[in-house]
Amino acid sequence: MALARVNANPADCAEAKTYTKPAVTAFSSQMDDALLGGGKFEKPVWNLHDALQLPKWLDISIEQRTRYESLDGRFTANAKGGDQQIPLQTDLWLQAHLGQFRFATEFVDSRALGADSGSGVNNTHADTADFLQGYIAWADQNVFYSGLGTEVVAGRQTLNLGSRRLVARNAMRNTMNTFTGVKLRVLDYDKWQFTSFVTMPVLRYPNTAVDILDETHEFDEEDTHTWFSGGFLEVFDIGWGVNSEVYLYNLDEGDSIRNQTRNRRYFTPGMRFYRKPGKDKFDFQTETIGQFGTVRASTAASASLDQEHSAWFQHLDVGYTLGIPWSPRLGLEYDYASGDHDPNDNKDQRFDTLYGVRRGDFGATGIYGAFARSNINSPGYRINLAPTSAVQLGLSHRFFWLAEDKDGWTTSGTATTMLRDRTGKTKNFIGQQLELTARWDFNSSLNFETGWTHLFKGTFAKTATNAPAPQDIDYFYVQSLFRF
Repeated sequence: MALARVNANPADCAEAKTYTKPAVTAFSSQMDDALLGGGKFEKPVWNLHDALQLPKWLDISIEQRTRYESLDGRFTANAKGGDQQIPLQTDLWLQAHLGQFRFATEFVDSRALGADSGSGVNNTHADTADFLQGYIAWADQNVFYSGLGTEVVAGRQTLNLGSRRLVARNAMRNTMNTFTGVKLRVLDYDKWQFTSFVTMPVLRYPNTAVDILDETHEFDEEDTHTWFSGGFLEVFDIGWGVNSEVYLYNLDEGDSIRNQTRNRRYFTPGMRFYRKPGKDKFDFQTETIGQFGTVRASTAASASLDQEHSAWFQHLDVGYTLGIPWSPRLGLEYDYASGDHDPNDNKDQRFDTLYGVRRGDFGATGIYGAFARSNINSPGYRINLAPTSAVQLGLSHRFFWLAEDKDGWTTSGTATTMLRDRTGKTKNFIGQQLELTARWDFNSSLNFETGWTHLFKGTFAKTATNAPAPQDIDYFYVQSLFRF
């Protein structure tokens, strides 16, 4: 920051601080870092802590998101008409600091107003009144005077790692992934960071449309028959501003009385290299992920035979940010996620995104969510603009083909109803997707966002067996977030 002139007006001399934009979702629990401290995200201008004059050792916040979304047309098998919904997400975050220890809880209520029996509502849309997080943590920014920061978190917690393509706290989706277990994090400041964890995924209840529509309340439970663990190493600035990551995840899934699974037993190694965007600079990202193990063909009790599983995923993007007003960034991107090569060979090659999110790569989810990181071959481009510090605009245009002609469009229905031609004779072009988004931050406590997506259906989406009406699809949403 430049030094101010003597006797100058401080308001004129102060240089405006820039902040990373928090997601338009419940996010207060993510704003401070026990090892790096706060300051990355702007403090909400309206906040309970200051209003109630609470002590420094206590954090509290309430966040409420309201969204209206509508879907004109369908892409899932045998579906008809459109749909609309008003998802509500209300979150309470409490945290107490006692020396190097923290005790935290996060309570969230997610509802789907306007959903009906024909809407396909499920527990990604609604999970009423439950604990998202509840943990005890210990952190030391210079453990044993070694120069290393160390943090241990034990209990129910959300996870965000790397690009978030495999492990993430959901942002647009109305409910969030959470896990119960232990996480260890070691940080060598400005050099590297290592995170390891051993957890049980938390199952959201109720999980049937009838109970969700009746707003039946049932507390979520840990899946004690499933373990998800991993190690994640980040190395900062290996040269020319490039950062690197290498990781390995293990998912060991088992059946329980209430949760019949596909018994996924996967090892998922991966690596990522990236350079962050900056004015008058090129940025890029490349992520390569492998996956191997065993999996059953379905969750049915009769599907007792494990299939050999081997799959892979590749992401590439490159962009340039112009150093002119509105800071336009132009980017090219490509994603490939393997699909099942032959439905009759007792082998599975369909990539599984584990607990990752898809919003950043493949567009809006909510009641839309047309594309996932599975059996796709997709190039595209995007343009981002920032007319002011409070306004962000985006355009994304992508093209989608099946990676394997005999496999299905994996988001177009359930395992038994998705659009699929097992002979591979149907042309494999699914279509192209155009998305426009806009965000306006009234201030650091009140945000608005809207978006429109148009899916131009291709031959496969129109003519595959059980395909719905061939007309294109329009999806629209508008949402507000109040953070206090």
